[in-house]
Amino acid sequence: MADRPSGYLKQTRSVVHAQNGMVVTSHPLAAMAGLQILQQGGNAFDAAVATASVLCVVEPMMTGLGGDMFALIYDAKKREIKGLNASGRAPQSATPDFFEQNGFTSIPSTGILSATVPGVVDGWSQLLQSYGTLTFKEVLAPAIRYAEEGFPIPEMVAYYWKKAERLLLQSEEASKKYLINGKAPKEGTLFKQPDLAWSLKQIAKDGRDAFYQGDIADKIVEYMKNHKGLLRKEDLREHRSQWVTPISTNYRGYEVLEIPPNGQGLVVLQMLNILENYDLKAIGHNSPEYIGLFVEAKKLAYADRDRYIADSEFADIPVDRLLSKEYAKELADSIQSGLKKSQSWVELGGDTVYLTVADKEGNVASVTNSIFSLFGSGVLIPETGIFIHNRGSLFSLDRNHPNVLQPGKRPFHTIIPGMVLKDEKPLISFGVMGADMQPQGQVQTLVNMIDFGMNIQAAGDAPRFRHYPHGIFLESEISQKIRQELSDQGYTLLEQSDGDDFAVGGYQGIFIDPETGLFKGGSDPRKDGCAIGF
Repeated sequence: MADRPSGYLKQTRSVVHAQNGMVVTSHPLAAMAGLQILQQGGNAFDAAVATASVLCVVEPMMTGLGGDMFALIYDAKKREIKGLNASGRAPQSATPDFFEQNGFTSIPSTGILSATVPGVVDGWSQLLQSYGTLTFKEVLAPAIRYAEEGFPIPEMVAYYWKKAERLLLQSEEASKKYLINGKAPKEGTLFKQPDLAWSLKQIAKDGRDAFYQGDIADKIVEYMKNHKGLLRKEDLREHRSQWVTPISTNYRGYEVLEIPPNGQGLVVLQMLNILENYDLKAIGHNSPEYIGLFVEAKKLAYADRDRYIADSEFADIPVDRLLSKEYAKELADSIQSGLKKSQSWVELGGDTVYLTVADKEGNVASVTNSIFSLFGSGVLIPETGIFIHNRGSLFSLDRNHPNVLQPGKRPFHTIIPGMVLKDEKPLISFGVMGADMQPQGQVQTLVNMIDFGMNIQAAGDAPRFRHYPHGIFLESEISQKIRQELSDQGYTLLEQSDGDDFAVGGYQGIFIDPETGLFKGGSDPRKDGCAIGF
């Protein structure tokens, strides 16, 4: 990264400015599709669905029609903020007894038994029906075109596709349709998905019912029955997304919003509450003291995550207590006194996409779409182009745990779209991808802006770090001197190797300037992030 003549010297590129609307996401074709919807008169919510659907085509290892979705939205006309939980539920036949009787001590991480109901299509439908102005036919048109005509595979997509070769080879259907002679398509390959185009057309014509009750549902259930899967027609037919009230905390005068459990957004708010007890600016950005403090705050919040977070319809979660400033002070005091809580949390793999859209009316959508692991469960439903996600693998079989598997229950979820308010209006809409990295990345990015005064592009460009149960991975720009000091403090530092992927997750965001009303976008080029506006 070359030094710049002004601003944050190691910032990779300038902030993107726009007056009438902005779309920020990981793939330029998806961002362009959303922008075209805005230019055609659609609003932020129409554009969000268009962007998400194109991502399902151009980043099929990260997201798809067989996955889930969470969203935070701001309706400028109503001055209303809502959350949308579009995560799917466990099949009615899925119980701990079933898995234990079949010799499992945990739910498989991939394969047909890791599947839950895909929630994303219903989530899109809810977003369009409640806040959009266009139809499925209109917003899905760009995705259908790229599925039919193909798209050139970019560098990062090719990289992650190749990492999934072994999983895809386990399925005759997946290896036939998503590998070329047993290998992932290379960068620059023009890749077409006619089966996925067919599915998108069904949804464009018949709406969400095409997926949950129509021909797509029939194909999903037929495959499940023929391969000893658990999803049935009634599981799909009865699925509905849920509008929820976001949870929040005030961090140094900024209201930070997240989706309530079963998502892990609670962790972001807890970490901020703990860190608010310290003068981070005085401690110094990415200093050994700051990184060490951050890691200890993260350990405490993640321990609570793994102890409490589950579907709130099935579990009694003490959200008010966990979000209280008094509790955060107790945790902060335990760090100061050297009492470090055990690392009892579990590291989760996973990949996803994030997008955010703002329009000229002031509407804002912060949206995360995901099939969890690369290509989800690895199960490709024939003739549909749909990979079913593996979110069911996040359930516990421990009957004493809040996240224990139960029929009709939503699993613990990693995807967390974020939003920040100032004076009750959106200031920042942002997200970070990468399972366990999402809370860590969100907090680092917010602290970069709020405590260290970085602009939205610089906040994402600044070198990040990720804590694992077995150590800390630091991005290469963090100096050897800082590494040595952390090592002297007793932290294990992890190094990148050919056999390990310590990627810290992509980042995208929009800053709504309260003085001018202009949109300022930032995105992470390390994950092919793209911000465009008009």
